Amino acid sequence: MESWRQLESEGFELEVFDMISASQFIRSGLGERYEDAFKACYHPSMMSDYFRYAYVLLEGGFYIDADDVYHGMPIDHLFVDGRLKLQPFCYDIPTAQMVPPSIFTEPGANKPGWIFYFNTTPLIAPPNHPIVERALLNATASLEAHRDTELPEVQATTGPGNLTRSVFEIINEGCSVEALKVAHDWELISTSQWPLSYRNDSRNWRLSNQKAYSALPLSVNQ
Repeated sequence: MESWRQLESEGFELEVFDMISASQFIRSGLGERYEDAFKACYHPSMMSDYFRYAYVLLEGGFYIDADDVYHGMPIDHLFVDGRLKLQPFCYDIPTAQMVPPSIFTEPGANKPGWIFYFNTTPLIAPPNHPIVERALLNATASLEAHRDTELPEVQATTGPGNLTRSVFEIINEGCSVEALKVAHDWELISTSQWPLSYRNDSRNWRLSNQKAYSALPLSVNQ
């Protein structure tokens, strides 16, 4: 998180939210229905995904995950138009590995077993962007539909599956493809930090998907 503080000297304001402040922000800006949906998120990663849709819809700006490291590249160009900027991902099922953007973003690149989707970090857009609005609405509806049944799948409910679905819904309904810019070279600006301890326990949504989650107790040094 500290790697982003150098942007403060360029006029950027950095904000950090926790579960309480995020819930208060959603209630104040969107109302009780959306706060209830946020509270229905059973894992921190779901809360994080849901909150970023709400925040960027209301305020616009730039949402980044806490484990993303900034490499110091200029980012002013990301805010010169009204387009939503998203990072593309590609997963290769046979090898169970991510495909580098330099390979899958080449014209015509495709292989059996490749899954294409958009990541939820970064999320860069002006206020009231239609794709962000749809992502929030779809997530809300899915959380409400599962409220009295089984725990919903993380990726499809609030994560990249939900965001990718929302992109194609809005474009299919007539929104210009110019509303979106695919940030295919995002790794020049920032990369997700590996390894981190949370990836190996229940704090990792992949290990807690559709399971009841409780925060791990903090260790105390003796």
